Parts: sequence; C-alpha cells; structure tokens
Amino acid sequence: MNLVLAAAVPPEPLQLDPTRLVIAAVIGLLLLLVLIIKFKVQAMIAILIGAVAIGLVAGMPFKEIINSVNQGIGETLKGIALLVGLGSMFGAILEVSGGAQTLAITMVNRFGDEKAAWALGITGLIIAIPVFFDAGLIILIPLAFSLARRTKRSSLYYAIPLLAGLAVGHAFIPPTPGPVLVAKMLNVELGWVIMIGVLCGTLAMILAGPLFGSYAGKKYYVEPPEQLSIDDDFDESKLPKFGTIVGIIMIPLLLIILNSIAKVVEAMEPLQGVLGFLGEPFIALTIAVLVAMVLLGYKHGYSKEELEEVMTKSLEPTGMILLVTACGGSLRYILQNSGIGTVIGDAVASANLPIVVVAFIIAALVRISVGSATVAMTMAAGIVATMPIIATLPPLQLACITMAIAGGATAFSHFNDSGFWLVKSLLRIDEKTTLKTWTVMETIVGVTGFVVALVLSLIF
Repeated sequence: MNLVLAAAVPPEPLQLDPTRLVIAAVIGLLLLLVLIIKFKVQAMIAILIGAVAIGLVAGMPFKEIINSVNQGIGETLKGIALLVGLGSMFGAILEVSGGAQTLAITMVNRFGDEKAAWALGITGLIIAIPVFFDAGLIILIPLAFSLARRTKRSSLYYAIPLLAGLAVGHAFIPPTPGPVLVAKMLNVELGWVIMIGVLCGTLAMILAGPLFGSYAGKKYYVEPPEQLSIDDDFDESKLPKFGTIVGIIMIPLLLIILNSIAKVVEAMEPLQGVLGFLGEPFIALTIAVLVAMVLLGYKHGYSKEELEEVMTKSLEPTGMILLVTACGGSLRYILQNSGIGTVIGDAVASANLPIVVVAFIIAALVRISVGSATVAMTMAAGIVATMPIIATLPPLQLACITMAIAGGATAFSHFNDSGFWLVKSLLRIDEKTTLKTWTVMETIVGVTGFVVALVLSLIF
C-alpha cells in the first residue's frame, strides 16, 4: 500500500546522512562528466547513469530511485514535449519558405551597408527564436559573406553580429528548447522568461555583436568564400513579405506575454479567461504554426503533401533534445528526493551568494566541462530546482535565475562544443582565431546576459 502511495504522490526527501549525500552528488556528477568527456558516451545515457549512481551511493532504496527517475521523465516531458515539437515545425516552415532570408535582406536594405552589422544581429536574434541555431546560421551566413565581399571587409565584421544574434535568440528567448526547459524545471511562466530574456538578450547582442564584431573585423581579416555568398541576381520577389514574417513570429510571444501580464494587472482581469487560454504556450504556438502553414505554406506554393513532409522531417532532431531533457529531469528528482537539494541549498545560503550567481557558476562549469549548452542548462536547472529557496521566489526572480543559467550555458565555448567547429569550418579560420572571436563572442553573450539578470534580480 505504501509503495502505491509513493508512486502516486511526490515523495518527501529522505532523511539520509548529509555527508554521504554530498559524496554521492560529487561521485555521480564526476561520473557523468567522465562518461561524456573521456568515453564520449551519449549525453542522455551519461546523465541517466549519473542520476542512478547518485541515488545508489546516497543510499536511496531501489524503489525510490526508480520512482524518482520515472517521476523526473514524466514531469519534465509533459511541460515541454509539445512546445519543442511545435517550435520545430514552426521553424521548419519559416526556413523552407525563405522567411529567414526575407528578414535578413529587408533589414540590411533598410539599415544600409554601413549599419548592416546591426541588421544581421537583430535578424539573428529574431530568427533563432523559432529556428535552431545551426539551421539559422547556414541559411543566413551567405548574406554576411556577400556583404563582406561588397564592402571589402573581413567576414568577421558581419558574421560575428549574426552569430551573436543567433546565440542570444537560441539561449535566452522561448520557445527555443533551452529556456523552455529551465523555466519548466523552475516552475516559472514563459511570459516572464520572454520579457526578462528580451532585456538580457538585447544588451548581450549589442555588446557581443556589432560592437565586438567591429573590433574583430578590424583586427582579423578573413576573406569571405565566394561560393558561399548570395548571387547578385538573387530573386527577392519570390520571398514572403517582411511584415508577414514578423507578424507570425510575434504571435506566440505576444499571446504568452499578455497572459502573464493579465494575471498581475487588475484592469485586465475580465480578459484573464480568454488570454489564459490563448496565452497557454502550446495553444499560442499551435496558432502560430497554423497561420504559418497557410501564409507561408499553402499560399507560398507548397502542396499539402510537401508541407506535411517538411513538418514531419522537422521533428527528427527533437528526439535527442527531449531525451536529454527527460534524463535531466530524472537527475533533478534524484537530487530532490534524496535530500541533496536541501544540503546544496543550505550550503549556498551559508555562503551568502545570490542564487542567480550560483546558477550561473553551475551552468558555466558544466558548459566548460561538457561543451553542450543543452546539457549545461539541463544539469544546472536540475541542481538549482532542488534548492528549497526556489519554491519561495516570485516569478521575476525565477526568470532572472533562468537567464543566469542560460548565460552560463552559453559562455566559454571551446574545443568540446560542436558550435565551435561549425563556425570554424564555415568561416574557414584556424582554431586560434576561432578562440579569439567565436569563444570571446559567446562569453560576452553569456556574461552580459547574466550581469543584466543579476542587476534586475537585485533591483526587484
């Protein structure tokens, strides 16, 4: 009977020896890192093994370990599975319709060649919200190369702002998987995360993009590859309209934000029911996907069969994201149900460090060790979510912690990050130059986002 009840409701943290809990956490997390770094074990398997190892070393009953793993998988996926899938389909439609090129070309034309770096930074930020980082980079980098050839400047002058915008949109602003995952684990509404993410991300994009890009472009001359540039006779008339693209991207963001605002603004109380429904993240994203299907799919010449194929194919990369995320949820519940979260929380409280700082440090350490931003966010969110203080914090503070984790998981990219090698190969630069440009840019993005989040958390 007790076992049935334990499976039905979240179990209370076990009363285990604190010293043994700390040893278990250290052994489990070190094992996880060794498996990924040394033995190249897939992150999902490594996180799962690390979580189970923590439970075993801590002395958790076998049944409790199994319950915690299952609970973590179920609770985590039920909050983000739909969002990741819908976001992938949304981004795929935007990608194949030429929406990304529309945004980039229109922004560059309006800003002019002299301020095109700013246009690319803003475009990257917007595009990375619905489109995965790698896809957005491959779609838009030819425009950066074309600008570099036309103005006879280094590729870095335009590529760095584009990379900064993509990094910011990918790391800080939902519905991209990273911040959605962290927000779910910390139990904070996405509306707050979007608002704080825009503040943190905008300043980060400016400093790491146009400003640092101008410095890097002058210091390191990189010849733009001709075969990767956009042809001069590129037909812009076949692309969807700029206003259409911006409007579709803004649909889910505005609905989610309005839902969050309606809950705290008394004058909007009569609209809470409607906005609560429309602003539910999966409803808002579903609306955006349906609008994109019509305006960017059917009306742009795609048949029902072609559009279905595009959307189905877009779901292929989501499996890995969801499985890594689910195992991260298992790690979180092992830490929480064993009582390690309480021990960590007490240690943080005695150290008198703001929880925002602690969140950034944890994410940054994992990022440096493992390389994957997704794994860094997953592990950091899992650890921070177990601290008792998290349940007492208001939404704005939790959104700031979410941004601190995103910042730590973005900074310090180096040789163990796939993004490092993608940028190196596309820009055709050596490892040393990549460290001095891409790594520094990523670090500026992450640290700036963290500092803004810290300041906001202290003010409010």
